[in-house]
Amino acid sequence: MLRLIALLAALCAVAHGCPTILTKSQWGGRAATCRTAMATPVTYVVIHHTEGNACTSQSACTTQAKNIQSYHMNSNGWCDIGYSFLVGEDGRAYEGRGWTSVGAHAPNYNSNSIGISVFGSFTSHNPNSAAINAVKSLISCGVSRGYIKSAYILKGHRNVTATDCPGNTFYNTVKTWPRFQA
Repeated sequence: MLRLIALLAALCAVAHGCPTILTKSQWGGRAATCRTAMATPVTYVVIHHTEGNACTSQSACTTQAKNIQSYHMNSNGWCDIGYSFLVGEDGRAYEGRGWTSVGAHAPNYNSNSIGISVFGSFTSHNPNSAAINAVKSLISCGVSRGYIKSAYILKGHRNVTATDCPGNTFYNTVKTWPRFQA
C-alpha cells in the first residue's frame, strides 16, 4: 500500500511539473510546536540562501535541513524551521513549513509568501543547475497546485528586508527570472 501511495505521489508530482519534494517526516525533521495557517494562493515568492554549507546528496542535504531546523527552533526560539521549502544541489526540495503554513523568513511577507531557500552561500557563484531548476519547478508546482497565484511576484530576500541574501551572484540570476520585481 505504501508503495502505491508513493507511486501516486510521484505521478502527481510529474503531472504538476514538481521537483522531488521530501516531506519533513521523510528527511527526519522535528514536528512544529505551533502552526499558523496561511491563506492560499499567495502573492509572493521570496528566494533565500542558507548562507551555510551547500549539499549535493540527499544525505548531506538532510543533515543541513536538520541543522537549520535546530538552529531556528533552539537558537531563534521559533516553533519550526523558518522557510517554506529548502532546495539542495541534489535537485530535491525539502519541506519546511510547506505550502499552507505562515513562515518566519521575510518580515511583513511571511503571511503572504512562499519562502524558498537554497542550501549554501551564493555571493560569488550560483547554485548548480539542479538546484536552480528545482527552485523554478517548485514555483511552477505551487502555481499549478493553486498555492501560488499565477500572477505572483518574485523577490529576493534583500528586496523585503536589509540583508545580502540570497547572495550577490544568485540574486543577479534571480533578477532575470520571470515575474521578478525588486
